[in-house]
Amino acid sequence: MRMRGLTGMFGAVALLGIVASASAQSERPMVAVMDFDYSAVNNWWSGVWGNYDIGKGVADMLVDELINESDFRVIERKRIDTVLAEQDFQASDRADPHTQAKMGRILGVRFIIAGSITKFNTSDKKYSAGGIIKGPFGRFGLTKSKSEVQLNARVIDAETGEILIAAKGKGDSKKGGGVSVGGGASGVGGGFSMGSSEYRASALGEAQEEACVELVKNIVKRQKKLQ
Repeated sequence: MRMRGLTGMFGAVALLGIVASASAQSERPMVAVMDFDYSAVNNWWSGVWGNYDIGKGVADMLVDELINESDFRVIERKRIDTVLAEQDFQASDRADPHTQAKMGRILGVRFIIAGSITKFNTSDKKYSAGGIIKGPFGRFGLTKSKSEVQLNARVIDAETGEILIAAKGKGDSKKGGGVSVGGGASGVGGGFSMGSSEYRASALGEAQEEACVELVKNIVKRQKKLQ
């Protein structure tokens, strides 16, 4: 009888543990991350790198950061692509909070994270041969590069369409070199990927990752608004 009682007690404790775990899991907000809009920087990007979707690349990097550095549960990105294909949402519609809220209801999530890329470039600052560097063959000019990425995001309630959180993230890198993949722009159409180690090690990739890290931190700071 005693063993049976102990077995029952251990079973009850295990059941309570499962219930507590499920409760804690349900308290973690479930979000879907939409592809970021990059119309503000499209002229610069497409002129250099073609038609690679940097909005999708930024969203993928943001998902990684959310999973690793926050309490959010994040929906699989392939599910979003499937719904977009089935529902035939237009890019312009996806910028509308109410359309995004509809997306959230279809996906079965409470919150949608959507945003835009407001800065995404590499610039060179050239110093003329005014004598910055003096060598055995005379004086030389100097070129310094700076890569910058800035992101704006909002967290939208999928039930009401209300914007609950607005946050920003920015990053920069002065390591120089911008991004060089496959020897130049011609390599982008082939194996270019923002998820590659080569891209992430580049100046632009470093700035993008820094911007995503800061953006997630700023969202997490305001997470209480989602309760």
